[in-house]
Amino acid sequence: MAVEVGDLWATLKESIVSYTGLSPATFFSVLALAVAFYYTLSAFFSPPPPPRRSREDFEEAQPLPPPVQVGEITEEELKVYDGADPKKPLLMAIKGQIYDVSQGRMFYGPGGPYALFTGKDASRALAKMSFDDKDLTGDISGLGPFELEALQDWEYKFMSKYTKVGTIKKVVPVTEEPVVEGSNTKAEGEPSESVVDNAEASEASLSDSHKE
Repeated sequence: MAVEVGDLWATLKESIVSYTGLSPATFFSVLALAVAFYYTLSAFFSPPPPPRRSREDFEEAQPLPPPVQVGEITEEELKVYDGADPKKPLLMAIKGQIYDVSQGRMFYGPGGPYALFTGKDASRALAKMSFDDKDLTGDISGLGPFELEALQDWEYKFMSKYTKVGTIKKVVPVTEEPVVEGSNTKAEGEPSESVVDNAEASEASLSDSHKE
């Protein structure tokens, strides 16, 4: 067996010398360098492995639940849908109409460029393209024609892209009527002093006429 291996090795060396003109040691050195060069070159041109997806990426890739109708709510109740609670949808109102903007989380979610509009009726801010806190309101009084036109464009965009899920309930402040000093106004069902005086005068006149 050892003789056969020795003969095979001797034949291989003769073949290397005859075909390449190199000594066996030089041939195997060149072969090793060629293999190393091949793997190095392959590393440069082979595509990189796909990045590992984080848990956050996986959660964002999950399909969004269908929009939930919230009905008529106050602006204070709308604030809980500003993205602070990831389990709640992102809601935003324009001209009193509330839309679910959850599918635009990269814009309206926490850290997004329009995140400060979420959870509010931002009609005035959208019309003026303002990021000032004082403009984060649904009050659009005093806006110019160009601002109103810009607001209309935003409304059309919301209507075509997002689902309407409710409306803003307008809270009308209750004011008490001022009481004027010296007024004859009495509680409901109670006659005023002038009515009582007139009744007494009529009764006295009727009594005098009866005596006559």
